[in-house]
Amino acid sequence: MKQKIIQRFCKFVLFLCIGISWSCSTENQNDVSERTKIALRDAGNSILLFHNDSTSLILPVIQSNSNTYRLSFSESLPIEPEMLVSAIATSLKKSNLPEHYRVEVKHCIDYEVAYSYQMSDRTEQTIIPCSGRTLPNLCYLIELKFINELETTSIYSILITTLIVLSLLFIAFLIHRKILKKTKHKFIDENDNSTKLGSFKFYPDQNKLVKEASEITLSKKECELLFLLASRPNQVIKRNELTKRIWEDNGVFVSRSLDTYISKLRKKLKTDSSIKITNIHGVGYKLEIN
Repeated sequence: MKQKIIQRFCKFVLFLCIGISWSCSTENQNDVSERTKIALRDAGNSILLFHNDSTSLILPVIQSNSNTYRLSFSESLPIEPEMLVSAIATSLKKSNLPEHYRVEVKHCIDYEVAYSYQMSDRTEQTIIPCSGRTLPNLCYLIELKFINELETTSIYSILITTLIVLSLLFIAFLIHRKILKKTKHKFIDENDNSTKLGSFKFYPDQNKLVKEASEITLSKKECELLFLLASRPNQVIKRNELTKRIWEDNGVFVSRSLDTYISKLRKKLKTDSSIKITNIHGVGYKLEIN
């Protein structure tokens, strides 16, 4: 029962962590998407104002995939590369967005690239060509694509999720192994068929006593006698009962055999002072265990 409860708990925690990780990743991507759209609208407004246009509409920013966004206008306009670079960089920075991205200015009709450049936080990876050549007054759409950062964020989320899953699986494995070990020990103890007598373990089926690494062999009669005494520890068992149960029931009785075997058992038990066989004169014997 405990094992099933622990397994169910581990599964619950596992799915919970996966769900939380996925939720956090989704929320982060949604937040980046919203901030990017706002930043591009802001950049579009700056471009229109640069051309003294305060009436043309900025069309809804479209996200074509996880890291690509498209800005377009209701009217044709000329594109000044330097102004475009500055407007987009300023707006993205205000929105705390990645600095590594690629911008393409495309014709609305055939989507041919009229102008493009690449920005990076590393100067050697920044490419801004033809900065002084203004594009003619035509219908354009501006496409922004983030490079690496969002992909890295996605990979990071996957790694975090994987680490959480592996950690939980490892914990579940340790718990499971511990339970199996306890179950195994319990099974061994339950099937041990031994009786604890002080520091000894008495194996009546195997005619032996075991103390730590030492094993003491018992004769069949010694074993039967000790088993009978051990069945009622700290109780006096009469001589007649002992002789009848061990000797007379088997059709054999030898005078003084009982005392002889008691003496042999005492010698074999003498290494443990907490256990002893006491003679109650004229009555019988008692196995005393402290």
